[in-house]
Amino acid sequence: MNEIKDNFTIKDLENISGIKAHTIRIWEKRYNLLAPKRTDTNIRYYTTESLKKLLNIVLLKDNNYKISKIAEMPYDVIQHTARELANKNALNQHSTQAFKLAMIQFDSVLFNTTYAKLLQQNTFSEVIKTNLIPLLNFIGLLWQTNTLIPAHEHFISNLITQKILIETEKLGYSNLSDTTTYVLFLPENEIHEIGLLYINYELLLKGYKTIYLGRSLPMDNLNSFFNSDSKMCFITSITVSPSVDLVEGYFKDLDKNLAPTQHKLLAAGYKLQELDESAFKSDIKFFPNILPLLKEV
Repeated sequence: MNEIKDNFTIKDLENISGIKAHTIRIWEKRYNLLAPKRTDTNIRYYTTESLKKLLNIVLLKDNNYKISKIAEMPYDVIQHTARELANKNALNQHSTQAFKLAMIQFDSVLFNTTYAKLLQQNTFSEVIKTNLIPLLNFIGLLWQTNTLIPAHEHFISNLITQKILIETEKLGYSNLSDTTTYVLFLPENEIHEIGLLYINYELLLKGYKTIYLGRSLPMDNLNSFFNSDSKMCFITSITVSPSVDLVEGYFKDLDKNLAPTQHKLLAAGYKLQELDESAFKSDIKFFPNILPLLKEV
């Protein structure tokens, strides 16, 4: 079982905070802002508290506080001031740092406050596209490089999922277009459904009828939809499953089911960029992520 990561390299700090390692070292030597520890073999590392402090410092710096002035402030004042600024401001730059801090500290109150401020100035779709999808992409990269553990990603993902579900429920289900039915699903063993949930929201917002089947769906569960006389558009996304070596075969199997029909399939995911749409007999389109896919519907 994974434990919360509590030792970070200076490269980890750079990746998470966006501050170059060289600058972090200068802040250490000149202002004594951070105090790295050393292992028994004399390797430098930073604690979770150091990372939290750095993110607070960056938030102050982004709000025009000079590093020399920040260095004179007791840490509890730095922390308090940073939180006040995070709660007060919701500009993209400030919200990014606030969301990072909320993630590292597992602070749902800070996340929700930052989100609420953004929603006062932007539509829900704008907040998702401009702030939360880039945040998830950023977290995904950190997770892949072992900078963060899955718990951080799960924490943020669950909060974002809650927001999408709340906004989807607000839309209601009246005045739905009956021209095309959109069937949304994830392949078997695929559990990353935030993108699919958001696509479902956007389709409902436009008045389309959707059937949301969700995560980890065996392909044979789609048979009744393949055989439908109604016009269907299947939508899926790939993050971890199927694996790279199996992804082409998976879509070849889907193609066999779709080829005799007039239905179409839209699929998003970085694993799909190498697939050739012309190699499939049915109407299949691939996208690197969900944002260009949304322009298609």
